[in-house]
Amino acid sequence: MAVLFCMASITVAAETQLSMQPLKVRELSVAGKTLPNVMPRFVYDSGRDFKYPDAVRGIYVTGHTAGGTRFDQLVDMVDSTDLNAMVIDIKDDWGDITYKLPKDSPYANISQDYIKDPQKMMDTLEEKQIYPIARIVVFKDSKLSKAKPELSFKDGNEVWANGRKESFVNPFMKEVWDYNVNIAIEAAKLGFQEIQFDYVRFPEGFENRDESLTYSMGEYADMDGDNIQKRVHAVTDFVAYAKEKLAPYNVKVSVDIFGYTATLPEAPGIGQNFNKISENVDVISSMIYPSHWTSYFGIAKPDIEPYKLVKEYAKVENAKLGELENAPISRPWLQDFTASYLGSGNYQVYGKKQVEDQIRGLYDEGINEFLLWNAANTYTENVNYKVGKK
Repeated sequence: MAVLFCMASITVAAETQLSMQPLKVRELSVAGKTLPNVMPRFVYDSGRDFKYPDAVRGIYVTGHTAGGTRFDQLVDMVDSTDLNAMVIDIKDDWGDITYKLPKDSPYANISQDYIKDPQKMMDTLEEKQIYPIARIVVFKDSKLSKAKPELSFKDGNEVWANGRKESFVNPFMKEVWDYNVNIAIEAAKLGFQEIQFDYVRFPEGFENRDESLTYSMGEYADMDGDNIQKRVHAVTDFVAYAKEKLAPYNVKVSVDIFGYTATLPEAPGIGQNFNKISENVDVISSMIYPSHWTSYFGIAKPDIEPYKLVKEYAKVENAKLGELENAPISRPWLQDFTASYLGSGNYQVYGKKQVEDQIRGLYDEGINEFLLWNAANTYTENVNYKVGKK
């Protein structure tokens, strides 16, 4: 399957929605080199009118769900509770865009019709004032890896894939950055108020494959430092670059990040440095599902003790963010699913109490925003989403 690239550009139709407004842009550094300080000349207005909630309390929605009959049920759920936001897949875990783009779009070949009428969907969200967040899966991208193997990691003559048959593209490659940023711009044009980048990292365990896989380091090849630092720079630079490119579209930028990165100076394999990423986003969303931790914070079985796990994590994150001059909003991902794969005695069925325990753990440490993850988009009913809120 061929995949074409959009290297920038705003259509003539879209230009009518641009207004003159100079923006201040700080200098960017990529691979240790300072890029020109270019001033965006326009601000894009999608015509949508959303107000930022008192605090975002949201759920995850796949493209299939957003385009199906269950979407209305989730809208009703959000509208009738203290939830107020949806994180909707726009570029999914396989590299597909979840709604159809025009045939002349450079992304037409990867656009699917999961969301058959994105404008109608946005109309509904605007009417209900459900804050819309576009999820863009960045470096996990099997479609682009297949179409452009030179932008991926090769194991011999084949594109490398993990145990789930998923391939990644190379965070060192500027071409990959532009590919994803321009998809994010399309989401901003639809009226999404925030772009949430997920899988902003190298594959898990990359430190064990670093020497065996074939890939380009691009401009980072000649950069001082070891490969760990080069990976950290590439990931951080992408986030900073994306935020600058999205500045004219008046959207917030958020990044999903592994929760354990807040407990380390940096995650050596995947290139995530909690503080450096946080310095370049409006929102940081750590994935702190209790089921995803091993024995941590002195908790032998974290899935069994969601309140304690979340509360202890929040203490660590607050300390980290407290080190920053301009800290982003903290909006962690919480668990609304049962992790039976952990085996008997290591998990519990998650329902109202377990979800509320996690929320309470955040509130008790002064974190007021959160997102709920359930891959099937089936969420617990009758939850008090402000339980324990001070």
